[in-house]
Formats: sequence, structure tokens, C-alpha cells
Amino acid sequence: MRGRISMLSHFSKRYVNQSARNKLGHQPNHLSICSVFSSQSSFSLPQIVSRDDPNQLPDPFNDISIGGWEITDEPLGRLSVWAVSLQGKVWYRENVCHHNPEGSMWSLITTPGEVVQISCGPYDLLWATLWEGQAIVREGIDRNNPQGISWSIVESPSSENGIMHVSVGVDVVWCVTKDRKVWFRRGVNSHNPCGTSWIEMVGEMMMVSVGLNNQVWGIGCDDRAIYFRQGVTPSELSGKTWKAIVSGRESDRSQTGSSTSLLSAGCFFTDDIQNQTNAIIQGDADTSSDTDLPSVPMNLANTLPMGAAASSSGKGSGNQTAEICANLTVDPLDSDQGEATVASTSNEKANLEMHKSTNPNPSAELQWTNIDLKEAQKHPVLSVSTFAETSSLSSLGMFSVGAEEQYGADEHPLWAWVSGGGCLVDLHSPLKWFTVPSGLSSSVQSLSLSITPAQTAAWRKQIFQQLSERTKRELENFRHYEQAIEQSVWVKTGTLQWWRNWKPHKWMDVRVALEQFTGSDGMRDSILFIYYMYHEEKKLSLLNMSCCESRRIQGPPSHHAIWSVTCKGDIFVSEPSPELEAGPHLMPCDEMFWRQVGGHLRLIECNNRGIVWGIGYDHTAWVYTGGYGGGFIQGLASSADNIYTQSDVKCVYIYENQRWNPVTGYSGRGLPTDRYMWSDASGLQECTKINTKPPSPQWSWVSDWYIDFNTSGGTDREGWQYAADFPASYHGHKTMKDFVRRRRWARKCKIVTNGPWLEVPPVTLWDISIIPSTDADGEEAVALWAIGDKGDVLCRLGVTQQNPAGTSWLHVGTDQPFISISIGAFYQVWAIARDGSAFYRGSVSPKKPAGDCWYHIPSPQKQKLKQVSVGRTSVFVLDKNGNLWYRQGITPSYPQGSTWDHVSNNIRKMSVGPLDQLWVIADKVQGSHSLSCGTVCHRTGVQPMEPKGLSWDYGIGGGWEHITVRGSATEASRVAVHDTSEENPAVSKDLEDEENKGKTERSKSPLMVSESQELDRNAANC
Repeated sequence: MRGRISMLSHFSKRYVNQSARNKLGHQPNHLSICSVFSSQSSFSLPQIVSRDDPNQLPDPFNDISIGGWEITDEPLGRLSVWAVSLQGKVWYRENVCHHNPEGSMWSLITTPGEVVQISCGPYDLLWATLWEGQAIVREGIDRNNPQGISWSIVESPSSENGIMHVSVGVDVVWCVTKDRKVWFRRGVNSHNPCGTSWIEMVGEMMMVSVGLNNQVWGIGCDDRAIYFRQGVTPSELSGKTWKAIVSGRESDRSQTGSSTSLLSAGCFFTDDIQNQTNAIIQGDADTSSDTDLPSVPMNLANTLPMGAAASSSGKGSGNQTAEICANLTVDPLDSDQGEATVASTSNEKANLEMHKSTNPNPSAELQWTNIDLKEAQKHPVLSVSTFAETSSLSSLGMFSVGAEEQYGADEHPLWAWVSGGGCLVDLHSPLKWFTVPSGLSSSVQSLSLSITPAQTAAWRKQIFQQLSERTKRELENFRHYEQAIEQSVWVKTGTLQWWRNWKPHKWMDVRVALEQFTGSDGMRDSILFIYYMYHEEKKLSLLNMSCCESRRIQGPPSHHAIWSVTCKGDIFVSEPSPELEAGPHLMPCDEMFWRQVGGHLRLIECNNRGIVWGIGYDHTAWVYTGGYGGGFIQGLASSADNIYTQSDVKCVYIYENQRWNPVTGYSGRGLPTDRYMWSDASGLQECTKINTKPPSPQWSWVSDWYIDFNTSGGTDREGWQYAADFPASYHGHKTMKDFVRRRRWARKCKIVTNGPWLEVPPVTLWDISIIPSTDADGEEAVALWAIGDKGDVLCRLGVTQQNPAGTSWLHVGTDQPFISISIGAFYQVWAIARDGSAFYRGSVSPKKPAGDCWYHIPSPQKQKLKQVSVGRTSVFVLDKNGNLWYRQGITPSYPQGSTWDHVSNNIRKMSVGPLDQLWVIADKVQGSHSLSCGTVCHRTGVQPMEPKGLSWDYGIGGGWEHITVRGSATEASRVAVHDTSEENPAVSKDLEDEENKGKTERSKSPLMVSESQELDRNAANC
């Protein structure tokens, strides 16, 4: 921890801002800006004087706040100084910087009402409070306009009690209302400085102060002790609990430890000070000396004092005079220096005689001068006896003895004000502020006064035992799960700028985030995320083109490309390397380069002859035209032809939730622990009809909200689904045990874009599969099977490389609706029915493209299947619980296989390539950017003797929905054979003979049921 905390004891008005001088190059333990006055008499403080009308009454300052040194791209050393006058006006100090710390002039900022207090954060966050109890937020603050543009009004969290005090940090806002309740503002960030809602915190405070890294201090309402908010972290900005800070006095010095202890932060009060009356004492006891502070004798006046004394360490017994301190640093005095006097009148400015500092490098500190100040007449004040030494973290202490109650020797000081603006707390270092000296009342330690330490220890032990027993019970059900990989994730956000080289020419801000996660083996991996606005997609096009050019990737994707679709419908393609599947050094799949292709689809399928089909969210079928670019990609990065307009329509769903009660029945008033009454499917996000927007500004609504009756599990006549509680298994009829219900509302939205896609009317599809042909002639028809949106099975005729759209559909009969289909090498056709069972289509061949019958394949025990993918010799299926299964026992004589073997879980989608390579979209992968979306994963170690593979290679995570490797037929072994042919022709010839022999054997024994073979008992002729 560095910097310090400032504290005032019993003061009517007080102003200290430490952050300013620290940022201007001064030592963090020196007094920054201090201005004090007593409201019981005349005052002396900064004020605004009209130069046009000298007779106009001055407008003294009531509050001041300094920040803004971390505004994006702001010149180093520039500060934002804001002040509030007694008339409720807000002023901004122009041109305050390192070389001009006093600034140039005050500018009046128009406000929607009279302001009483203001708080400025280190970045662009600025809040103020109004007399009416509301808060106002300054918007539009940036490096070009540090004053901001406009005000936004934020209502008080309580309608009966307005906001009394507000304090802001980096991206947090705390406030205290007039009933002393403490509130935390949720959802505050640079894009939404107003936040979203208020959260009430436990405890009552007089005021709060937010530090450099969002740490919070406060003054208790009842005991007037100083509290620190424990548990404030970047992931939990509101913290966990308040804990009292020990702040001793002179009588506590023997109990508080050495001067290097953090327990000595604050001021020490001597018996001499306690016995004085009508005095204001100001102390800044930062010193490296081990000697006590000198006494400061002063004369007593008939009126209240107008200033404060800044205490300094030195050698000897020199005298000091009380002085109003504005932008002032008092240096140590030599022992032989005499008394410094100040002659003051009612109309002259204060002249302060500065003595030589003991600092060996006086030029290191800037000199502070009075700025736009008009001081009242000064009066002598009382003498000050010896102060106690304090630590390097000791800070400013002020109190008015005559204005407040006396306290005894065994009582703690009654604090009135605290500032942590110059204190940076290390979250990983233990704080030693909370040790209770014997002379301090234990009631200061916590807001939970009724719980004794013994009760707390017993309570913690009981909870620990209960949690241990519960953990043992729950772990019994997961002993067969493989050990999870522990990883730590580190995220750093920032901004970049790029020059817009077209009208209007200007610098544009780009938000970036670097995510780095470390695995259990210590290996680190990083991902750079770049965020852009939808109306500024041209810069994303330039970035995409630059990345492609640096890798020498141009033109349309190759026939062996890997295609994928994100959860938002964006289409990406990657060119596979021979080292991706085999070779001495496998290339990790997270090093693959993905480039975007225009268009919008839900899923996509391809083969290695360049035939690519896709299906939109509205079930429209699209065929790839061979172009590239489209969408936001323009210019040289997009082809001039084969780009067509494409549209897509999808539904946005929200849920209406209700709970039953004996009085009113089902209603929209749930329990405090219930989900939102209007929410998404998970219930974690509030989604109402009003605040739910289309997925992005590129989408537009094309319908109104309507009840969706096609919800899984069924509904009643009104669209409701019933369950025992949230969340649970929902059903479409009410029973006596159902206490909650929900119904799904849907609304359609539409996007219009363009890309290298042509519509294939008129049949709408749900799933599609293309045979991964390898050695077929370009003129030969390509087998393509599909599932209609109603569940019927279709076979496309006339699909060739020259005519990828085909000519017509051939209907294949089924006894129930299907949901997934896949055709592998040698015309193996597998399908999944809506009830979760698997089927194999027999006798499919080029001469008989539709086959003749279906063979029922039992599903894995107690599992319902949802997807199937067939490669050259492998068949994988995926069930509705995310489990991946491999079909064992597939032979040319028995292509249905024998048993299912479990491979993995948490799988969203999978694709088996023509070389039996396996790629999946996995969920809940540790270290991925978003656990709710998919991560591209590659199964390594797939060989003829190990068809299930050995392990997973994790690729780029977050946002992937679908992937297909059906066109990736590049084999690394063939490249190696070609490289050795020149050195050893004989070896090359032998390998070629073996390869040709293998092809001949495979061609003689295709994996399909011969007409002469006996039909299986599960076969059904169609």
C-alpha cells in the first residue's frame, strides 16, 4: 500500500484532496490541497470574485474534487479540478497540469439544479449531488472535452430520503442518503456512467470515500469510527463487510507500536489539546525524524480562529503560526529559525514566508501558489503542545475542540471526515489497521455488535462441518469423472486508436481486451479481443484484409477448407495444414487462422470437391457460389461477382414466469429468491417485452410478440408449462405439486446482408449432409441427403461440381420424423429420429441413391440422440445431454455395428471428416472466453487402431456454434511420400503399389449391405 488516508475529527466543513498533488510529482505523504473553516464564524477559503462587478458578493467554495489523470490518451500530468460554490454552482479549473499546477481560470458549468457536493474519479467518472436529493452525472468527458458535454439526472435510491453524499472511483459509485443508509450503484462503466440500479449495503455511515483502486472508507453514523470496506475486488466491487480502523491518540502511543506500523495512521490527540477551547488544529506529521514535533505557542483571540496549523517536524523549539492552507506544502524548519509571522488585513492576500527545506533536492517539488483566493482577516489562535510521532502513512488530522463534545481517555476519537483519494491498497497484502489497543473500545471493531468472538468461532466450525459432510455426499456421484484442469485467467482491457482515412477524417477509438489463462502445467495462452461498433465495420474489413495479406491468403476458400458458424450466424473458414492431423509436430488448433465470409447461416456442410450448402435460421437452403467476401468485407477483399443478397429470419424468446400462492393463485409476484418474472431461459437475465432488443442493430423486428406453443415438453391451451419449482422439468399439464409455471413468448426479427450464396427453393430444411467423396470424377453426381423442417428425409438429385445446387428432390419414406442425417464414405447413411433413436439406410449406391430400407439401431442406454456424423469408417453420435458416443464393431459385412462406446461429454456439435478426423464444439471448457458458448476442439491421436483418438486439443473458445471438416481430406503422409520419391524411387514405388492395392481392396468391399446378404430382423422395407 502506498499513499495515505486523511481524517478529520469534528469539523463543520473540510476540504482535502490528496490525489492531485501525488499526480503532479509530489511525495504521496505530503499535504495536497487543504482548506478549512468553521461554520460558526466568518470563514477564509477559496472563492470566486467577479472582476466585472467588484461589489458583487464573493461565492466561496463549498466542495472540491480532483481527478481525471487517467482519461484515455490524456497528456501526462493533466488534472481535472472541479469545485462547488455555496450558491450551488459548479466550476471547472482550466489548464491544470504538471507545469501549470495552479491552472489559468475558472469556468462556470451549467447544472440542472443547485449542487452541494461533487466527486471526480481518476478516469471520466463525475457525479454530483443536488439540494433536492438527486444525483447528476457528467457525460461526454474525454481527452478533447475534459469538461464533458451534458448532465444526466439519477434519482435517489429512496423516494423519502435524498442523496446526501456521493463518492466515485474508477468504475464504482457509492452514496449516502439522508437517513444514513449506504448504497452501491450497479452497472457503472465508461459506456454507461449512470449505471443501472442501486443496491443497499449493510450499515449506516455519515460519509464514504472511494480510493484509487475502488477501495472504500467510511465514517460510522453511531460511533463515528473510521471503517474500511473489506473484500473489494475487481470481481466483487461492492465488497463484503465493514471493519473498523484503529486510530489512536497520544495516550495510545505506547500501545499502537512503532512509527512504521500502519496502526498509527491518523492523528494523535494530547491532553493539552483536549483542554483547549475554540481552536482548530491541523496536523501533517509526515517525517523521517525520530524526534517529537515542536510546540507551537500562540495567542488566544476573542473570536473563533480562521485557519489551521500545519504541524512540521524539526530540531529545537521554534515557533509556528496558524495559517490557512491552500495548495501548500510546509517543509521542516531548522532549529535556529525564529518565529514566522503573518500580517493580515481584511482586503490583502496572505503572504507566507517559506523557509529552506531539508530536502536535498528542492527542485523535485513544485511550488504552490494562492490562486483566485480572497482571504478574510486572520486571528491568532491557541498554542499547540507536542504532537506524537506518526508513521509514514500518517495523515492530516483536524478537529474543533470547542465545537464538539469532550471525550474521555478511554474513548476513541469521534471522526467526521475521511479521504482515501491518495491511498492505493494492495489486495494481496494483509492490512494491520484493525488491531484493537487496550485503550480503545471494542465496540468500534464491527457493525455486528451482538455476536461475540466465541459465538462466531462456534458458528464457523458448525458451518465448516456441514459443508464438509455435504461435499463428501456430492462427490460420491462424480467419482467416475475425470479430473478437471485448474486454470487461472487474467484479463487486461484497454483502448487503441486507428486513423479513419475517409470522410470524416478522424481518430477512432477501439476497445481491446487481452485474455491470458495459465494451465496446471504452467503453460500460458492468450487471445486478443477487438470490439467494434456495427456502423464502423469498415475498420474490421481492413483488419481482416491485413491479416489475410500477411498470411498470403487471397481469393475463395479451397475445397479442403474447414467451415464454421458462430452463435451469431457469422461464417468463418480456415485453410487446414497437413500438420493439423498427422506428422511429427502437430499444429495446435488454436493457431489456426479463421477469416470471415459474408452471409448469415445456422449451419453449413461441405465436401472436398468444393460443394458447400448452408441452412439459415428460417430453414432456407443456400448453396455456395464460389465467391468470397461480401457482408462488411468490401474492396479487394471481396470478389466482384458471385455475391448476392441474402436474408435470414429468426425468433427471439423470452419467458413469463409465475408462482402460485393460496390467495391469488398464479401471479407475477415471486419469492425474493426466485428468478425474474420476465427472463431468458436460464432466469438469470431480466428480459421484458419492452427492454428486449434484436440481436444487433443490423436486425429489425418483423412481428409482434406472440405465445409460442411449440416449446419442448408441451404446453396447455394458454401456452403455460408447469413445474414444482424454478428450475425443474416442465410439462404441459398442471398437477397438485406444481407451484410455478412459465410460458415462452417469441418475436421474429430479420437481417438483410449479402455474400457468396444463392437460395435453393422451395423446400425448407433442418439438416443436410454431403458425401465426402475422394476419387470421384468431376462429372459424377454427388450424394446429398437432407432433413426437411417437418422431419421428412430427402435426397437431392443432379448435384455435381459444375451444378452444386442440383436439380430436384427425391422423397425417402420414414415411419416417424427425423432430426439429423449423415452420409459417409461408400454411401453409408445414418439418421436420428425425433424420438432419439438411430437408423441405418441400407443398399444406398450411385445406381440406387435412395436405398431400400431402414435398420433400427438401439440408442445408448437411457439416452436420446440428436446428431450423427459418419466418416470413412467411423460413426459418432451425440445425445441430448451432450455425451459423445462411438459405434463399435462396424465391418463391411455388418455396417450397423454392435455397441456404443462413450468418448466425452459437454459436446454441443461434432463433425467427422473423410479421414475419420473428429472435431467438436464443446461447452464448459476451462479457460475459454465464455462458458455458455462453444469452443473449437480437435480430437488427437485418431488412427486405424485407435479410432476414438486419445485426447483433446482446445482451440479458440467463445461463440462457436457449428463446424464441418467434411472437406478436409489433406493427408500428411502423402506429402511425406512425395518428398522421399526423389531420393529413393524404389521406396516410393513400393508405397504407391501398396496404396493402389489398398484402394482396390476398398473398392471391392464397400461398407454397405449387399442385396444377397440376409436382412436384419430390425429392417423395415419402405
